[in-house]
Amino acid sequence: MIEREVEVLNRAGIHARPAALIVKVANQFASNLYMEKDKMKINGKSIMGIITLGAAYKSRLMISTEGPDEQEAADAIEQLFLNRFEE
Repeated sequence: MIEREVEVLNRAGIHARPAALIVKVANQFASNLYMEKDKMKINGKSIMGIITLGAAYKSRLMISTEGPDEQEAADAIEQLFLNRFEE
């Protein structure tokens, strides 16, 4: 299992488009993705789950990946956050 803390750097936070982008990237990997904020843990392959986190600008989230390609999955998801979801 890989765990990393990420920060939401885009001003609009995680709304529908960034959530869809996370799910799209996460589904490219066999590994499971989980995201946690304020003790709420959700499946990172669920758009509705991601949106319910209510992650605003500067929110910190813990992401965890588990599976055969967990390292690559964690790297790809972390890169989305660093690139501000291409916004």
